[in-house]
Amino acid sequence: MPQDALLATKLDIPAARPNLVARARLLAQLDEGLRLGRRLTLVSAPPGFGKTTLIREWVGAAGRSVAWLSLDAGDNDPARFVRYLVAALARVDERLAQTLPQPEVGLSPQETLVAVINALAESGLDLLLALDDYHVISNFAAHDLAAFLLENRPANLHVVIGAREDPPLPLARLRARDQVTEIRERALRFTPAEAAVFFNQTMNLGLSAEAIAALATRTEGWVTGLQLAGLALRQQGAADEFVAA
Repeated sequence: MPQDALLATKLDIPAARPNLVARARLLAQLDEGLRLGRRLTLVSAPPGFGKTTLIREWVGAAGRSVAWLSLDAGDNDPARFVRYLVAALARVDERLAQTLPQPEVGLSPQETLVAVINALAESGLDLLLALDDYHVISNFAAHDLAAFLLENRPANLHVVIGAREDPPLPLARLRARDQVTEIRERALRFTPAEAAVFFNQTMNLGLSAEAIAALATRTEGWVTGLQLAGLALRQQGAADEFVAA
């Protein structure tokens, strides 16, 4: 593979998970932010809280075109960051792709980003741009590009960021302007009702309300913890003894 080749799978929207537990209360919050015309949706929590799953579920039902980019450490290079951004957007619409700047034109990353913003504004295409795993970005030059995009994005673009921690972007300014919707660890934790759906509908374990409440409390609604508990219950089957232990 040539050194400057782009990895196409970084631009793929993750496949929908089977037997997904619907997060209606969270989806409603995300829909509200989009309806209000906010610039950014931030889903921030430690590993195992279902950030990517929630974002994927929401963008798939939001009724807008979606550009997806799964970031990795190599995207700390500003030029590469912008190249992948252009590639993700170019996948969305053929006419938009024809107006986006090409890597070989010799523009700087910020000049390229200006051209991208102008092309998006002229397209009029209602678009969601999802930047997943944003926590891998540590280069402030790349953060500056993301901040520039947020500050100058056209009204038809909404940015969605998934990260394990708050990124060093102008979040305080966005909050002051009511321009960011934030979903955090506390909101991502499964409620007892969601845990009941997970154990008894998704995993078909037939647990009692008392057992579900105990497991939800002891895992503190941590999605991965609930999954591990469900797998353990499938293997040993003695629900009451497992919960008591």
